[in-house]
Amino acid sequence: MTDIYDQAAEIEDMHRRIALENQAARTAGMAAVSAYECEECGEPIPEARRQAVPGCRCCVDCQQIEEHKQRLMA
Repeated sequence: MTDIYDQAAEIEDMHRRIALENQAARTAGMAAVSAYECEECGEPIPEARRQAVPGCRCCVDCQQIEEHKQRLMA
């Protein structure tokens, strides 16, 4: 019988694989269009960030906050 830790590891692997596949699909051909304004705070997203991170939706500060929240939930 598989224990709960093995099941959790399998689920984590599945989520990681899905996230990587989604990221690859978003960046395929670099066709993703970046937002001009942050979806969180409404501030303009600098052109350098828009070019460096195709498809970005948030400014650097809001992206860092979002990533911090995700790490806390993991």
